[in-house]
Amino acid sequence: MNLAFAYPKSRFEPAVLIDLNARAERERLSKSALKGFFALMAAWKLRDEDARELLGGMSSSTYYEWKKNPDRLLEVDRITRISYLLGIYKALHILYGDKLADEWITLPNSNPIFAGRTPLSQMLAGGLLSMQTVRKLLDARRGGL
Repeated sequence: MNLAFAYPKSRFEPAVLIDLNARAERERLSKSALKGFFALMAAWKLRDEDARELLGGMSSSTYYEWKKNPDRLLEVDRITRISYLLGIYKALHILYGDKLADEWITLPNSNPIFAGRTPLSQMLAGGLLSMQTVRKLLDARRGGL
């Protein structure tokens, strides 16, 4: 008797991972990522200075050029930052009503991760790793943790 163990078949397939190191993938994603980022900044009513910092820091002139013409090739770091921010936005809108979801990142937070600071100030101070932490926190809340 052969007792081979295997995972049962599923109608769900794992998501295909995107290789952001591949130029073609970044070309495909960059314009829509930037458009989504600018829409997100408007929804969150963030200052341009904070938006520039969330993108990893850039001059005002570069930021406004990107805002006027988002058709450009982004590097891996910036696409990753935008991906985390869009994921945060999506999770907030699943967890909360639209008003609170859009204000949440600018409200003081008692969670030990933030220590009374706003999630925005945490992400501005901690960069990409803080964005990842906020995203993981919200995904865990979505999952009931």
